[in-house]
Amino acid sequence: MTSANWWPYLLILLVISLIARVYPLAAIAVILILISFVAQSWSRRALQQVTYQRKSIYDRGFPGETLIMSVIAENRKFLPIPWLRVIDLIPEAVGPQDERLLQITHLPEIGALVNLYSLRWFERDRRNYVMLLRKRGIYRLGPTALEAGDIFGLFENRRDEENYDYLTVFPEPLDFDVLELPTSDPFGEQRARRRLYEDPNLIMGVRAYQPEDDFRRVHWPATARTGELQVKVYQPVSARVMVICLNVMTMPHYWEGANPALLEYLTRVAAAIAQRALADGYRVGLIANTCLSHADQPFRVPPGRSPEQLARLLTALAGATLFVTSTFDSFLLHESPRLPYGATLVLITGQTSQELREAALRLRQRERRIVLLSFDERKPLSIPGVTLIHRPFIP
Repeated sequence: MTSANWWPYLLILLVISLIARVYPLAAIAVILILISFVAQSWSRRALQQVTYQRKSIYDRGFPGETLIMSVIAENRKFLPIPWLRVIDLIPEAVGPQDERLLQITHLPEIGALVNLYSLRWFERDRRNYVMLLRKRGIYRLGPTALEAGDIFGLFENRRDEENYDYLTVFPEPLDFDVLELPTSDPFGEQRARRRLYEDPNLIMGVRAYQPEDDFRRVHWPATARTGELQVKVYQPVSARVMVICLNVMTMPHYWEGANPALLEYLTRVAAAIAQRALADGYRVGLIANTCLSHADQPFRVPPGRSPEQLARLLTALAGATLFVTSTFDSFLLHESPRLPYGATLVLITGQTSQELREAALRLRQRERRIVLLSFDERKPLSIPGVTLIHRPFIP
């Protein structure tokens, strides 16, 4: 209710009581006008310098784990707040362990955490909740609505805040042995702990042509200058690089829908392979034909072997969604120029189409080492030069 609803009637009552010389009634009208004015002024200033924030030591974890989240409401002014209601939208997948604390909302799989406060001047109220991580994903907490009013309960004020926080639930890695990959070389040929590659982007000089040299290595300016065939000498690099390529397209065609259970399994497989490859000394990267959750950015993690690399990879896998940006075969061919030379490409897919087989063959012709890990129901045909591992997905 606003003052526009109150004051006309109170003013009419005051005028009539004065004309009729009913002074007690006039006094009551004056008191009500003053109370209405004070209540409205109090309500307007109630939410000024009032803050609400969430705090937690950890903002990521695995399914089944719990973390402590604190919500803090603070009044940073002399005017006390008789009542303050905070409505905080929380995804049910990372909501409080006690599910009864979340109220039902009109949004799917989103609940409302409602807290009532009464704050004196410069008072802070902290409340702790045990949050249960139930399902893989990157979840946004918020927005928040703050409602407060005067001590008489006549007026109230509301303020909406877009104060967002994020909780990340990693995919739970599978036991690597469950995949039953070849124990000798699960990721392709590994004859040496460290291998030398020649990076075609790093030219260190030229030399005379030899019969076994690839014709594409010919350095034509040097050949024209010397009158004899000269070839490029590339800078040798020593590295073991792996790029995990995840296909989030779980059906043969995007218009046929999606299989969420298959995507969950593929992300767990990718997490297990990334964890094992980092332990084996690889520099591991990750790409997928989707976008990062809550961000309009390509799904791409550059190869690395730092202590934080596993967390980066798991965070990216946590944000993998069923939204497909392109077919897996065209995506691989488009991303191929960005991939490090000499890297092992581990293709993880639930669908193995003829187009994907052709794309893998073209990548192999570009001197890529390809390991195709297929979880298709049907066993795909072999691809020359490509290590094919078939493990049909059983829900």
